Amino acid sequence: MTPLRQRFIEDMLLRGLAPTTQRSYIHYVAGFAKYYNLSPDKLDLEAVRQYQLYLLNEKKLSPKSVNAFVAAVQFFYQVTVEMPWGKESFSRVREGSTLPVVLSPEEVAQFFDHVPSVKYRAVLMLCYGAGLRIGEALTVKVGDIDSKRMVIRIAEGKGRKDRYVMLSPRLRQVLRSYYRAVRPGGTEDWMFPSWCPDRHLSASSISQACRDASQQCGLSKRITAHTLRHSFATHLLENGTDIRVIQVLLGHTRIDTTARYTMVSTHVIAATPSPLDALGIKAKQKPRK
Repeated sequence: MTPLRQRFIEDMLLRGLAPTTQRSYIHYVAGFAKYYNLSPDKLDLEAVRQYQLYLLNEKKLSPKSVNAFVAAVQFFYQVTVEMPWGKESFSRVREGSTLPVVLSPEEVAQFFDHVPSVKYRAVLMLCYGAGLRIGEALTVKVGDIDSKRMVIRIAEGKGRKDRYVMLSPRLRQVLRSYYRAVRPGGTEDWMFPSWCPDRHLSASSISQACRDASQQCGLSKRITAHTLRHSFATHLLENGTDIRVIQVLLGHTRIDTTARYTMVSTHVIAATPSPLDALGIKAKQKPRK
């Protein structure tokens, strides 16, 4: 490992970037350097701009992926290399606004019926039953589940924030049945250990299980573990749960992130009264001649 790469990693650690963010930044900066066959500290802003165009026009990456590259090189140049380039020097591609895919309760049940194993089904039911990100579900430990208080502790979720989520009676039953059948063990006390008991299941194995179940259940929607999280939030909203409660359960810092679920909840849209109905004014009929 080069001293520059080591410093880059240390800078990310010192600023508390999540492991997934660190891997993403390393991936993008390494690809950038490989494209020019030069150390990234020898490249300039014009090189960044040309590489952005390459990612968009030739690699056909989405605006979101290109912007992830920009975030990575911005951190590298501003923090690690300490270049005097302001935020405005790193232009981002405008991203379109897309609505999340949401399943109906019937579709969720149909999907679960086709998940291939007890362990995978328990993980995915945890994602839907408590609104967890896949990384949060996979890193739950046995000791995080508090059956007496009916909550699950999520340690260092996104943004390294701890929070509690609900443990519903049905989810408790699912997790208990899974635990009794599998008896997960290991020194790390993972609820969902992999074949190596000191490690938890990988996200890629859950993604494959989702793809297999999606094909077998016959639904045309693309279903991922995050689809279940979206469905959890939307179904809570449709059942009348306050959006601020949903915000806390999802671990969102900003309420406007949670508010996008109002855009996909047809129940909420249909049940919202029009201001026209509040006027109480009858339409005047034209006098008959």
